[in-house]
Amino acid sequence: MSTNFSPVDLDTARERLRDLIKGLAVVRGNVTLASGIQADYYVDLRRVTLHHEASRYVGQVMLGLLDKAGIEFDAAGGLTMGADPVGHAIMRTAGDQGREIDTFVVRKAQKSYGMGRQVEGPSVVGRNVVVVEDTSTTGGSALTAVEALQKAGANVVAVAVIVDRRTGAKERIEEYAGVPCLYAYSKDELGLD
Repeated sequence: MSTNFSPVDLDTARERLRDLIKGLAVVRGNVTLASGIQADYYVDLRRVTLHHEASRYVGQVMLGLLDKAGIEFDAAGGLTMGADPVGHAIMRTAGDQGREIDTFVVRKAQKSYGMGRQVEGPSVVGRNVVVVEDTSTTGGSALTAVEALQKAGANVVAVAVIVDRRTGAKERIEEYAGVPCLYAYSKDELGLD
């Protein structure tokens, strides 16, 4: 079944994306998060960021979040793999608006072969970049990406996350990276207590 997608206003996009996150991504039950922390729910945002309809709203909502905060940037991406579809969604939305925003991928570790890079994609040297994530618990993935990007010569201007679990990641990122950490939704907005 094919559907035609028409861009909507930002408030409608936020509402629709929130509904899709609640319907597709929230999984109830005891889980161990990537950080090692135990939780009674999991927000599997890959079910949203890789979804044909939801990914368009991801781009619109995240780009709108960054624009509203006055963040000027040339590229968005983060630690593979949670950040990859978020960066791509922002790039696609920006392109639809005639804006030139690239994306990049940060490997967990620098390659020991080929070009030996940890940051893949168009050069980030001297460019303003935003680190993106689907969700964050401790901020560890974002901080790993920030460090790799700074080593690669990028100017990290912000971190932007789709869902903040309200477990201290925002504060930790802002303290250690020295940049604002923005999020589109808190766990409260998703009805996760």
